Amino acid sequence: MPGIVGLITKKPQSWAQPTVLRMLKAVCHEPFYSTGTWSDEALGAYVGWTALKDSFADGMPLHDKSGNVSLIFSGEDCTSEGSAARQNGNPAKALSYLVSAYEKSGFPAGLNGMFHGLLLDRVRGIATLFNDRYGMHRIYYHEGDDAFYFAVEAKAILAPRPDLRTPSSQGLGEFIACSCVLENRTVFKDIYSLPGGSAWTFRDGALEKKSSYFSPREWEQQEPLNEDSFCEELRASVMHALPAVFGGHQKVGLALTGGLDTRVIMALHRSPSGSLPCYTFGGMMHECQDVRLARKVADVCEQPYHVIDVANDFLTRFPHYAERSIFLTEGGCDVYRAADLYVSEKAREIAPVKVVGTYGSEIIRHAVMFKPMPPSEDLFHPDFMATISQASQTYAAVLSVHPVTFAAFRQSPWYHHGILALEQTQLTVRSPYLHNEFVRTAFRAPKGSTTNGDPRLKLIADGNPALRKIPSDRGVGGDRGPLLGAAAHRYLEFTFKAEYAYDYGMPQWVAGIDYMLSSLHLERLFLGRHKFLHFRVWYRDALAEYVRQILLDPLALSRPYVQRKTLENIVDGHLKGNRNYTTAIHKMLTLELLHRQFFDAR
Repeated sequence: MPGIVGLITKKPQSWAQPTVLRMLKAVCHEPFYSTGTWSDEALGAYVGWTALKDSFADGMPLHDKSGNVSLIFSGEDCTSEGSAARQNGNPAKALSYLVSAYEKSGFPAGLNGMFHGLLLDRVRGIATLFNDRYGMHRIYYHEGDDAFYFAVEAKAILAPRPDLRTPSSQGLGEFIACSCVLENRTVFKDIYSLPGGSAWTFRDGALEKKSSYFSPREWEQQEPLNEDSFCEELRASVMHALPAVFGGHQKVGLALTGGLDTRVIMALHRSPSGSLPCYTFGGMMHECQDVRLARKVADVCEQPYHVIDVANDFLTRFPHYAERSIFLTEGGCDVYRAADLYVSEKAREIAPVKVVGTYGSEIIRHAVMFKPMPPSEDLFHPDFMATISQASQTYAAVLSVHPVTFAAFRQSPWYHHGILALEQTQLTVRSPYLHNEFVRTAFRAPKGSTTNGDPRLKLIADGNPALRKIPSDRGVGGDRGPLLGAAAHRYLEFTFKAEYAYDYGMPQWVAGIDYMLSSLHLERLFLGRHKFLHFRVWYRDALAEYVRQILLDPLALSRPYVQRKTLENIVDGHLKGNRNYTTAIHKMLTLELLHRQFFDAR
């Protein structure tokens, strides 16, 4: 994904510059990336970067008038200055305000959005590596004897340091249990991610101080608001974020769903008729609720609408997307997220900027999107199972904070990062729900507000009453009246849970019955009403040969932590159809591809 790579070192320029070029080459994934390098031998700082062409950060480096301060910035700043800069056709000139912001102090605390960068101050003799307060625009680092390495992707550090291709037992255990790695660790033993809100300073080619410019405690200590004031503040914060979300000279598209988060965006942002392309991801069975409802929303708002189907073309090319996704995210997400890369490529054809409703329900409704789900105890060797079990204790500890802190500062940068990273290889991704003002306001929710009604419904009604009349994909809201509304909600909840039970959540005894009735193809009754991915069936049928080829390969069966016989039984039972091991196959495919693309290459 676009970002910076580089190193801080005392070693000579003749060694450092070729090293940075090797790092940069490792993250140049697409022909539509811009690239460049910059160095300051006196500070021992060497940096390279990639950026999506014509994006906010396409125009590095930035310098002050005296030439004493240089900035290599990646991502976007969503302040009013940043919004104005997006309209300018000369990025380098427009973004000069970022250097001025440093000179006026309060940098980078005064910025807003997902970003990271390296700032070089020759007068003070320091270099500062920084990121956004959430840690969403990730920076990996390794503190070596020869240099401090940093990069937007870990593989850039592995390029000059192949000795670091060593798996972290704790990182792998957390990934297996939680589908992400916790507490800024990675799947690599000696590579970490920079904590959110960091501003680390370097002097004379070495790390001097690990500083933080922000702590969630600053927002946790605010006084709660009453219900009316909270809704008003929430509305104001979204309205304040929307100009930055939709601004700029690049075409913007909205990933529209049947849920309330994107509905709020459509209600409060009044795009001129026909100016905002909207799209939803569909599948190959029923027309899902997201598609049905998003089409209605787009029609009410008089915007063009597209459906991006994940169907036979994706299944045919699944090996490519599976392997590419694991390579790009380095253990940031499971293999089934390959679909996110597929649809992101399609979305780029519609618009290079993607607006999403991600993080909204998590921050406002405190929705928890991941939790430990340990595998069957006989899949891995006992010693490794103990490591996986430890992840549950770590998770419990990180969960025991303010729910908004967990959602914005832990769940988002840990769990959501892998998905975001896939999208950002193709698109500029924006959400109003990680705007600083919105998150800060969320901390001021009145006591019990998550159970006394959904404030998003009021925001929708205030912005566009016609959209309030359309129920959500789970039957929330709408104008059916209390009796019909409750019945519709119960029906949609039933179909949602039935689809889960008939997909990756199918109990083994039901899988046996389904196998005996396989000629009836009962999956057609349940699948596709809410979800567009159906990996239980796909692994069994269309992707069976790929699953067999990867997981029954002698190399996969010989991994030191895997119980060979159990893995063979998992593959045989699922492909036969009388057992359901969808989640186990997700994990084992992901682990095997990690080994092949990273660990085996030592």
